[in-house]
Amino acid sequence: MSILINQNTRLLVHGITGRQGMFHTEKMLAYGTNIVGGITPGKGGNWVHGVPVFDTAVKAVEATGANCSMISVPARFAAESIYEAADAGVPLIVCLTEGIPVLDMINVSAYLGNKSIRLVGPNCPGMITPGKNGDPKSGTKVGITPGSIVRPGNVGIVSRSGTLTYEVIFALTSRGIGQSTCIGIGGDPIIGTNFIDVLQMFEEDPGTDQVVLIGEIGGNDEQVAASYVSRSMSKPVTAFIAGQTAPPGRRMGHAGAIVEGASGTAEAKIKALEAVGVKVAQHPEQIVELMSL
Repeated sequence: MSILINQNTRLLVHGITGRQGMFHTEKMLAYGTNIVGGITPGKGGNWVHGVPVFDTAVKAVEATGANCSMISVPARFAAESIYEAADAGVPLIVCLTEGIPVLDMINVSAYLGNKSIRLVGPNCPGMITPGKNGDPKSGTKVGITPGSIVRPGNVGIVSRSGTLTYEVIFALTSRGIGQSTCIGIGGDPIIGTNFIDVLQMFEEDPGTDQVVLIGEIGGNDEQVAASYVSRSMSKPVTAFIAGQTAPPGRRMGHAGAIVEGASGTAEAKIKALEAVGVKVAQHPEQIVELMSL
């Protein structure tokens, strides 16, 4: 099983004619993702890697029945692309774009607040569901996670960090441990889908037996997640918190990874997680050793 994306996903790529859009479209197609259309205003009628390009999301959805959008456009256009996908009725929007102004995301969050639309990201690697029986061409990925490092299994991964997601996936796969779905939620101050959202989905997914949570300094999302694990999770959770040696008051990596109070430190997050029975690794490779196999 999986969460959010599978073989029924019909994907639109916003910005498909751009350099990044073209590159990742090719990689997603090779992995098995069903990309039904791309969107670039003024370039409707063209084709990219055999995928038709439309001028607007409304036209694309009407023609293809798309149910997922991936936003791969420059930061100054990203909010408008999210609005466009939402107005076209796309229920799942995955925004890879980094550097979106916080005010833009405040407005996006308010706009989506009363709609039955899930936003993942921004500033995230997206997500991947491995193909069945290890077939590298039968999986589904929406984003940039390398398909070569995943294998099908029962471990769900949720992370604020893209690079650490890849490292943990590779460590699991190297030990013969497969994944159900791997999802990066992004490290910006305002994101669409948080740890609790994903933990709940993994808890309800019959194909996920345990979860790996990868957090980082800044904010209190990991403490909130720890409270949710204590109240609502029956499946074991193993964690890693990045930035354990980061100096206070200095931004490290993501825009949201800045320690401005005691709750944002790695120490506070680790303490909160361990207090509810979550095993916390000192380094990513140790996750495999701590998991309940």
